[in-house]
Amino acid sequence: MPPKIQPRVPRGMRDILPQKMLQRQYVIGEIEQVFQRFGFEPLQTPVLELSETLMGKYGEDAEKLIYDAKHREGKEDLSLRYDLTVPLTRVVSMYPELVKPFKRYQIAPVWRAERPQKGRYREFYQCDVDIVGSKSMLADAEIVTVIYSALKQLGFSSFVTNINNRKILTGIGQYAGVPNELLGSLYRSIDKLGKIGSDGVRDEMAKSQIPANVIDKMMDLIAIPSGNFGEVRERLGDVLIAMEGLNELEQLATFLGDSGVPSTNYQFDLSMVRGLAYYTGPIYETVVVEPKIGSITGGGRYDELMGLFSNQSLPMTGTAFGMERIIDVMNELAMYPPSISKTVTQVFVTVFNRDLAGTSIRIANELRIAGINTELGLEWEGLGKQLKYAAAKSIPYAVIIGPDENGGGKATLRDLGTGEQTVAAQNELAQAIKSKVKSMS
Repeated sequence: MPPKIQPRVPRGMRDILPQKMLQRQYVIGEIEQVFQRFGFEPLQTPVLELSETLMGKYGEDAEKLIYDAKHREGKEDLSLRYDLTVPLTRVVSMYPELVKPFKRYQIAPVWRAERPQKGRYREFYQCDVDIVGSKSMLADAEIVTVIYSALKQLGFSSFVTNINNRKILTGIGQYAGVPNELLGSLYRSIDKLGKIGSDGVRDEMAKSQIPANVIDKMMDLIAIPSGNFGEVRERLGDVLIAMEGLNELEQLATFLGDSGVPSTNYQFDLSMVRGLAYYTGPIYETVVVEPKIGSITGGGRYDELMGLFSNQSLPMTGTAFGMERIIDVMNELAMYPPSISKTVTQVFVTVFNRDLAGTSIRIANELRIAGINTELGLEWEGLGKQLKYAAAKSIPYAVIIGPDENGGGKATLRDLGTGEQTVAAQNELAQAIKSKVKSMS
């Protein structure tokens, strides 16, 4: 007899049981409503991509986290998708007939071989929304507005979307005298400012062979207060690429004001980097004030990524919502509305005995046809056992049809939370249940 297999899941991955799935479906549904309200349409792409599709797009550090996947007789080098952005660029390259601007969203799992920790998993859902084919800062403003609208829809209040521009970061590097080959190290160091502080960033830059006088100029520039565009212009006015980035941020600020996004929910932060190598313009990252769990959205403009797949590039901008972190925060802060139940079932129809099974089946089917989520008892031995089962599943109501009720065309409706019972005609049962369910929501 073969040895027993210990049931377990790989590190950084988990099963999501029904109650948690209901919360997850609620979050996805609310966000989808917002995306569609802004005219974004759904897209699905394969779990597996050709390895050549993914490699060379994220930067060396990120690509170490990509999972390889290959059938033992397969001849293609395959990888599990790392994000939903690179698959989007492949799709747009393969289907040039898509009407531009192409506005899509995708909510699907991705895989990264990261060190598991709170809010960070190796298999997790991303929730992406992107605009392909528009150079206008109106597109970037719409992405930031979607972020604001989706988080408000979910009940978030204390959050800030930090905004910067890769062109300004490049300009700061040029102004400070950072050689082009060290810009990647520069970005990685600045990106850690919130974690290791200014002294830590200085040490990181020094380890990357950036001269001390250059480090001083860099740290002075990234310390410019949020939104102080005048000082940025005064200091970097002769650096063309920095001025391009600044002009974009000024336009973005104007459009966000026109969109009604409160200034308390976004700020311009010259120290915010975003780690992926493909960003070319505005970048944005959202954090919640409490609890401190890291960023819950991140994205930006990536106008050159498309050029890796075709001879013609297209402007692209978008963001990803960190579904897992959003769900973790909502659990920690108890943000789910009371209507999010522990079960999808609204009523449990008991089976009193074998002779009355047909009546219970008929009633259950009538309730389902009426649009009520109904579970039918599958065993008729022991009414108390059936009611205990329904209560354990947090089903709010149970229908009991014994010989007395059935003889008069009646049914007993029991509230499993309070124990209160009412009697209704069988042909009026659906309406009675609907009125009670409505009063709960």
